[in-house]
Order: sequence, then C-alpha cells, then structure tokens
Amino acid sequence: MPFRISPLAVFATFLASTSMLAALPAAAQNAAPAAPAAADAPKPPCGGDLATFLAGVKDEAVAAGVPAEIAERALAGARIDEKVLARDRAQGVFRQTFQEFSNRTVSKARLELGAKKIKDYAEVFARAEREYGVPAPVITAFWAMETDFGAVQGNFNTLNALVTLSHDCRRPEMFRPQLVAALEMVQHGDLDPATTTGAWAGEIGQVQMLPKDIIAHGVDGDGDGHINLKQSAPDAIMTAANFIQSLGFRRGEPWIQEVVVPENLPWEKTGLQPGLKASDWFGLGVEPRDGDTSHGDLDASLVLPQGRKGVAFLTYPNFNIYLSWNQSFIYTTSAAYFATRLAGAPAYDPGHPEQGLTEEGMKALQTRLDTLGHDVGKIDGILGSGTRAALQQEQLRFGLPADGWATQAVLDALNK
Repeated sequence: MPFRISPLAVFATFLASTSMLAALPAAAQNAAPAAPAAADAPKPPCGGDLATFLAGVKDEAVAAGVPAEIAERALAGARIDEKVLARDRAQGVFRQTFQEFSNRTVSKARLELGAKKIKDYAEVFARAEREYGVPAPVITAFWAMETDFGAVQGNFNTLNALVTLSHDCRRPEMFRPQLVAALEMVQHGDLDPATTTGAWAGEIGQVQMLPKDIIAHGVDGDGDGHINLKQSAPDAIMTAANFIQSLGFRRGEPWIQEVVVPENLPWEKTGLQPGLKASDWFGLGVEPRDGDTSHGDLDASLVLPQGRKGVAFLTYPNFNIYLSWNQSFIYTTSAAYFATRLAGAPAYDPGHPEQGLTEEGMKALQTRLDTLGHDVGKIDGILGSGTRAALQQEQLRFGLPADGWATQAVLDALNK
C-alpha cells in the first residue's frame, strides 16, 4: 500500500537492513480492515489433508470463473511454507516514538530519491492526479515507505504464502478469498505460481497489494495489457492512485499540516477525535507553520504524537486514508508527514517533548488504567489509541494537561 496495505512484513525486512530496532506489526493485522462478516457466517474450510484442501480451493476458484485446468496447474506444486507460519506467529509491534521512527524513515536520501521519482514519472503522476485526484507526493511517500521504491518487495512465494495462511485455521476467512483471487490473477497472466514473490502475508509489488485489491483496483499504467506491480512503476503509481481514491481521498484538500500550539488549550479535545473545524483550532491560538489557514472550514483533529511539548499536527479528512492503509498511528503519521515534505514542507520542529515511559513503564500504566476500568486492549507496552484515550480521561481527572502522552509523572499520579 491496490493494496490493502500494510506490508509491514516487507517493510520489516527493510527496517532490519537499516538497523531499525523496532519490531513491526504483521502486515495482515495492520491491513485496512475488510468488511465485517456476518456473525453467523461459516468459517471457510481449513486444515486437514493439504490435497483435499487444495481440491476445495480449486472448486471455489472454478465457481468464480477460473478455468479448471488453470486452477489445477497453479495449485499442483503448492506447499505449506513453515517460514510464513513462523512470521505470522512472531508478530512484533512499534515501540519507537514518532520522532525516532520518522527521522529514520523520512531520510534525506529517501526525500531526494522520491523527488527524482516524481520528476522521472512526471507524466504518469500527472495522469494519476487528473484521473483519481491523488497528488504525486501522497503516492510517492507510500511507495517509499512500503518497499523503498521497489527495492525491498519480499522473497516469499506468493501462492505458497496464501495457501499456507488459508490452510492454517487462524484466519482463513481473511486469506482464502485472497488465494482464490490469486488464481484469478494466474488466469489473467498477472501472477506466475512458480516465480511470483512478495511479502509473507501475500502482498505483491512496489506498493504491496493483496490479490483481491489488485483485481479490484489494478490499473495498466504502461499499456502493455498486464498489471505488473512488481516491475512496472507506472502500473504501481496508477494502481496506488486508484486505490487511494477508493479509500475516500478528497481532491485538492490537505491531509496533514504542522502547527504551533499555545501553552494553554483544551488538551482533552486533542487526538484523533471529531468535533472541531480547523477554524476552531485557529481561534484557540493554533497557528499553521506555513501560515495557510485557507482550509478552516474542514474538519480537523489536533494530534500530538509526543505530547503538548513535541511536534503538533492538524489532521484533515484525507488523513483517514492513511489510517485505512495502515492502522499504526506512528506509521501513518510518518507517511503523511513524508508526503508533505515531498510537497515542499520543511522538516518539522520536534519541540522539547517530555521523556516518555519505558516499555515496562507503559505496561505498568496500562495495567493501572485497566484496573481503573478503562479498555486499553492488550497490555503490550504500546501507547496506542485506546491507551491514549484512557490516559486523557485520567489526566483530566487529576487536573493534568490531557494530552495523552504517557510520562512518569502521570504514572506516579495514578499510583498514588
């Protein structure tokens, strides 16, 4: 990330190669959520004898319109990949701050290469914006963060990865439809069962897409009659634009804007929550660093990745597409910031954020919030949206600035 995207599986490989220490969430978990299944919907067949399982997949593909001989030939050499299962079981999480993560991912070299890509494919980007309303910087930032412009796409056999995750009974409802879609791609000549590789969770190409999204949103950008997201930059660019538009991107509107905040604000209103317009924030003394207040009529949230003393951003409705692409707040905010840099914005002012809690301190904070009746989800040491919201309520109760940033002072107050 069309892609359902989040090929953090592939991106994790890139991070490891650049000595980034944080483990990342699994691609499939961070992917844009699929439409919920009916509560009484039967779980797809899974497990058991592999040959029997594959015969069932073949029948399903044939019912979907794939010729029987193509489905049979594609599945003939399919096997379970134990390395895929190992990756699926060893899901990591972000434990870096926004400043740490964004500084590593939005590097000078990547910005320069991104600018070059925008210039090299100027005609394709112009066509993408004309047809789908998505500007080049938005597409390019995702392209960079997902695979480093195609350099790190993953080396797992795609068909085997999807067979493995469909046969495994953990989440067959997520992966079996992708396996059938992969067989449709074989039918179209856009996937080779023996040679097509990608991320461990089945995403393919320079913008890391799952097969169903390729079929639904794939665009032949170079006019060769095929959708080849692995090798064709025009295909990847146009497909990304089409997919981003499908997520609700609004032509001509901003997505994120760095702002300077006054010392006193209703901090409890900050975070990814609705209710205010950008003009409301401007009226409270929030000032855009670029001086542009022309979008005051748009809904806007004020996000403080590292509290009120760190960098601050207004996020606009177009920011929602980033959350659809990947549900990690740190990743999405970094990707949105990256796009603003490619569009000409300066590096953000990091400010002077207060020291955050260690992993163990975060777990202690989450445990305390849980005992107070807040739903923080899993006790994982991560300052996610649930923990931030609960924390703001407690900060407000104690008369502290309710900015959702976890510090030792907040933990001490909760433990009194």
